[in-house]
Amino acid sequence: MFDGMQRRVVSIWFPRLASDRVLRQYPLDGPFALTLKQRNSNRIYCLNKSAENHGLQQGMPYADARAFCPDLQSRIASPKQDHRFLCALRRWATRYCPWVGLEGEDGLVLDITGSAHLFGGEDTMLADMRMHLIRAGVSVQIGLADTRGAAWAMARYGEGIAPRGQVLAAVEPLPVAALRIEDHISISLQRLGLRSIGDLAKAARAPLTRRFGPGLLLRLDQALGLRAEEISPHMEPPHFAVRMTLPEPIGLLSDVMTGAERLLKQLCAKLKSHEMGARKLRLTLRRVDQDHQQVELRLARAVHDQNRILPLFERGLDEIDSGFGIDQLRLEATQVERMPAQQVSYVADSGQEKLDDLISRLGTRIGLENIHCFLPADSHIPERSFIVSPAAYCEPAGGWSSPNPRPLVLFPPESIAASGPRPPSRFRWRRMSLTTGRAVGPERIAPEWWLEDENWRSGLRDYWRVETREGRRLWLFYTPQNPGWFVQGEFV
Repeated sequence: MFDGMQRRVVSIWFPRLASDRVLRQYPLDGPFALTLKQRNSNRIYCLNKSAENHGLQQGMPYADARAFCPDLQSRIASPKQDHRFLCALRRWATRYCPWVGLEGEDGLVLDITGSAHLFGGEDTMLADMRMHLIRAGVSVQIGLADTRGAAWAMARYGEGIAPRGQVLAAVEPLPVAALRIEDHISISLQRLGLRSIGDLAKAARAPLTRRFGPGLLLRLDQALGLRAEEISPHMEPPHFAVRMTLPEPIGLLSDVMTGAERLLKQLCAKLKSHEMGARKLRLTLRRVDQDHQQVELRLARAVHDQNRILPLFERGLDEIDSGFGIDQLRLEATQVERMPAQQVSYVADSGQEKLDDLISRLGTRIGLENIHCFLPADSHIPERSFIVSPAAYCEPAGGWSSPNPRPLVLFPPESIAASGPRPPSRFRWRRMSLTTGRAVGPERIAPEWWLEDENWRSGLRDYWRVETREGRRLWLFYTPQNPGWFVQGEFV
């Protein structure tokens, strides 16, 4: 790519990335640390400079840290937010060169070949990086060398710039741990007297390979430039948004729907190519007076079919005030989900798609959270054998796994006047006189002893399916430990 040009690599290390991220939002003075549960104990995950000055170290138990430093303030660490913060720093670093990648969980690597002169030279570029990061409250160490391995070593063990073509001279005094090798290999090398990279470079290679494997010399050769090492830039996630600027303002609903149809066609094509589906869509309409109107659409399932999405916009667009006209439309999928390609057939059942579209239509009127469905729950207790969940945020599940049928209608137990362990031949329920025609049972259900339930304090229940001569099919139970009969459900 850069023929005849010496490759130059920058390694940026953030030694206190996690704590700096939190302290940017919640500034405070004094020792501070983030904690994370590791190895069955709460341990120090990251700490600021003040905490390090008090003798605290990463990985030590939090209880010991509080004993050493009673004034220590702490918060729970969030590695996911730290990663997002690192990705934000990566996007910022693209101002210096387009070839920027992630270096582990706390660093960046930049291939600045051919771009340093745009900032007045390498010294000026690194000074500008350091100045902006320190102003942002981020601790940083930067290394620059001809290879990625040497730049990594310079950033963490000897911050500075390695002169062009003098990699070995720059990294020679650094410890062997600077070669990105495992800790136990580094300790073993030091026990053999090979404490620096220079010592390792002068040692015989064959014995080192037999004892430590080829990985050790691979790291050495990569640092010295004897073997190539790629820098893979971190790819930005695809942005699912399309825009249309109109030569003349429009205001009719039919014209806006036509514009939305064209945008949906482009957006759905992009979603399909990435095997994604939209769950939330936002259509922004810019008026000629620079005011903006928005229509948001939430779908019950991920969709990338424009014919299913377009009709759902009509109700929202009908309420838009176009003013003196709309001159720009922008459609964005604000929430997407994976939607892998599936084998389809002309005999495929589209019933589920129709149900999803119905839920989406109703959701635009009353809200998706207000449309519920019943899902099976892992419990033999009738009252706990199901859960109620928003239909748009759960997948259809199978039926209840029970050897005996369950009534479709359940209600709180209603007492009836009867005695004995067998269903009564005649009884009154809800002001109706009923006669038992056929009874099947009993099915004994015991309470879940590990849960406190006021309704099951009567103990065991013997359930019966009772068919009455009047046509009612009821679910009765008898409590032998506290004799009594109750009706709890009805078979429809």
